[in-house]
Amino acid sequence: MQNFIYSIPTKVAFGKGMINKLPKFINEFGSKVLLVYGGGSIKRIGLYDRIIKLLDDNGITYYDLSGVEPNPRVNTVEKGIKICRENSIDVILPIGGGSSIDCGKAIAAGYYYNGKVWDLVLDNSLVKNVLPIITVLTLAATGSEMDCFSVISNEETNDKMEIENYLLYPKYSILDPENTFSVSAYQTACGTVDIISHLFEVYFNGVKDTYFQERIIEGMLKTCVHYGPIACKKPDDYDARANLMWTASWAINGFIACGKMGPWPAHAMEHQLSAYYDVTHGHGLAVIIPALMKYILNEKTALIFSNYGKNVFGINSDLSNMQIAEIAIDKTKRLFKDMGLKCRLRDLGINTRDKFEIMAEKACESGTEECMVSLYKKDIIKIYKLCF
Repeated sequence: MQNFIYSIPTKVAFGKGMINKLPKFINEFGSKVLLVYGGGSIKRIGLYDRIIKLLDDNGITYYDLSGVEPNPRVNTVEKGIKICRENSIDVILPIGGGSSIDCGKAIAAGYYYNGKVWDLVLDNSLVKNVLPIITVLTLAATGSEMDCFSVISNEETNDKMEIENYLLYPKYSILDPENTFSVSAYQTACGTVDIISHLFEVYFNGVKDTYFQERIIEGMLKTCVHYGPIACKKPDDYDARANLMWTASWAINGFIACGKMGPWPAHAMEHQLSAYYDVTHGHGLAVIIPALMKYILNEKTALIFSNYGKNVFGINSDLSNMQIAEIAIDKTKRLFKDMGLKCRLRDLGINTRDKFEIMAEKACESGTEECMVSLYKKDIIKIYKLCF
């Protein structure tokens, strides 16, 4: 197990009715907030009106930045920064899923930076101060409500990259599973795959002698396998939504990676799909993960995938490691399909392979050669082709 220092400053208010604590949380930092949200689903479910009433009743002034894209764009971030500076905003309040929260985090960081906000993506060390961030989560997926990352897209360069900085941890995050009841089966499935991918990043990174972390991860994976399909079929199942929501937060808040830090290439590969084809992130992962697992399956990785198959899916341990590994990969792909997701690029409307080379080149910049199985540009291209 590796050495580590672990600290997470985010305070979480989890459960029914926790939104009522929002004014108290805001008042710790000021009285002017910027609401950051996407396409209007928070208005359809009544959450927006509830929040506005709480703000009005407590004398909190608010401004809106709506229309945040599923892959939030740098120009949207810049719009938010402009609103904040013109109105002396005290607190950033993203309401929604990872896209809204990531956009809000980038706004919070960009507020204090005099240059272009994309500079912060290219050099995370330029983030020296941020506006306080308080999140209201409506989608269990990215874990952005409890991490220090902000993933932003640049349409001009076809890049999708992240800002990582300790200052980007939200001060508070409000997690009420009832706010996820209206999430579609499709978005629920995509969110579940994103959670699984975050878990795989630690589980399959090749760091040895981490029994503790692996058993915790397996429990979280079993939670996704069990509750993901239930939430897709029964959107108002509180227990399913609650378990997925809390698993999403702990999948990427750094806890399970303590002593087990290492790269896993799925996210780096999918970010290129999102950047070039505007694919829904979780759906892109559902395409890439089975192909990636199949490509790197060998005598060495068979044992790792076999343990996954036995401990998560309960596959018969009398079989060989290679047989169990192959079944585990098939079961992973079947899980994604059972939740209604396609597992080929052509089924996502991607009909050409002409971008694979540049996508692979950019994916390699994330250190794919240092993964459990070293992957170079030629390997990434082959995996993209397997996805086709």
